[in-house]
Amino acid sequence: MALPAFDVLADPVRRRILELLAGGERTSGGICEVIRDEFGISQPAVSAQLRVLRESGFATVRPEGTRRLYAVTAQPLREVDDWLERFRAYWTPPLDALATEVARGRRTPRATTDREGGNGDGRKPRDQRDRS
Repeated sequence: MALPAFDVLADPVRRRILELLAGGERTSGGICEVIRDEFGISQPAVSAQLRVLRESGFATVRPEGTRRLYAVTAQPLREVDDWLERFRAYWTPPLDALATEVARGRRTPRATTDREGGNGDGRKPRDQRDRS
C-alpha cells in the first residue's frame, strides 16, 4: 500500500533524494553515494528509501545494463501542489509585492550621493550649480 504524499515527503532523506532526481535521472549508486555522505546511512537504508519513493509513485526506475536509473515522477508532486493551492494566497501577494519593488528599483536611476558631489536627489548642491 502506498503512503500518502505528505508521509513520503516528511522524511528528509526521501526529500533529498527527490531533490537529486529533480536534476535528472541518476543511478542508484550515485544516489547512494550522495545520501551516505550527507546522512551517514548505509546502502541498504538508502535502497529502502528508494523503494518507498518507487512504491508511492514519486520515482520510477529503469534498468540500463547492470545499472538502475531513477527519475522523479511528476504526478504525486502535482497532487501536493494542488493541495497547496488553497494556501498559496498566504505567500503569493508578498512575493508579488517584492517583485514589484525589485522592478521599480531597476527603473529608478540611482541617486547621486554626497561623495559624488550630489545631495541624494540626483542634483548638485546649490553652491555647485551653474550660475548664469
